[in-house]
Amino acid sequence: MQFLIDFILHIDVHLANLVNSFGLWSYALMFLIILIETGVVVLPFLPGDSLLFAAGALSANANNILDAWILWIGFFIVSLIGDSLNYFIGRTIGQKLLNTKIGHFIKPEQIKETEKFYEKHGAIAIILARYMPIIRTLAPFVAATSNFPYLRFFKYSLIGTFSWASIAVWAGYFFGNIPFVRKHFTMIILAIIVVTILPAIIGFIKTRTKKTKN
Repeated sequence: MQFLIDFILHIDVHLANLVNSFGLWSYALMFLIILIETGVVVLPFLPGDSLLFAAGALSANANNILDAWILWIGFFIVSLIGDSLNYFIGRTIGQKLLNTKIGHFIKPEQIKETEKFYEKHGAIAIILARYMPIIRTLAPFVAATSNFPYLRFFKYSLIGTFSWASIAVWAGYFFGNIPFVRKHFTMIILAIIVVTILPAIIGFIKTRTKKTKN
């Protein structure tokens, strides 16, 4: 866990080392991370937004082998596949999974927060969830266990994953190598994490406050 935290906070350094060590295979490793983060419901803590941003920033460096267009298309495709994989896991073995030891990694309050997120925002929650860590991973699973129609889910997933990959990769490409951003890259990554999880934190605080009052 300590390594994971360090990897996320200094993802620019670790990612550069990864690319230098594995070359073109680093594409496969990065795409695999996003596929797992999106598609495996019990692993919502893997890097998402920060990885796309850092990869985009690296691709802007002329001396780097990464190509922004390949990253953009690849991240879009694997996140779309991950959403559908997650959905079908929830549809086929969702309730059984929650009752196993593996299901212990999924906290009940996280499921409840995701369900409330759906109730508040409706179908568009599938798009909005793409920008929120943890909820991003749980949203397809909850949609499936709630009998949300797959074709409708896929339509919103398509919009969400396309916009997410586009914004994260190209933001990194155009802004990641600005001297100020490079100098304060760790703080920028922290800011991205805080901004994306803030809605979930606010929702959790509101829920706890209501429970206390009752």
